[in-house]
Amino acid sequence: MLIKIAFHTGLWTLLFFILGMIKPKWPLFFMKNPDRFLILIISTVLFMAAATLYGEGNRQKALEEKALKETVSKIVDPSAAPIPVPEAPSKPNFPKN
Repeated sequence: MLIKIAFHTGLWTLLFFILGMIKPKWPLFFMKNPDRFLILIISTVLFMAAATLYGEGNRQKALEEKALKETVSKIVDPSAAPIPVPEAPSKPNFPKN
């Protein structure tokens, strides 16, 4: 889920950066005098957020796979149960002559 969000954030960041470098007034329509430097700063922050989301998504995916492997191995491998071992027959006690 986080990986998907990271890709979407990355695509929006790229669109914001390209559009902002061509016409800064379009993405920053609420400002009187937007400049390209502000577009660069916002794009950098959004890129770092996308990269963090991607890394965290990969980490969570690896943890889920590890937990799944451990669960499957516990189900497949039977638990160790003690196996009864027969005792050696005792030697008969004969009277000595």
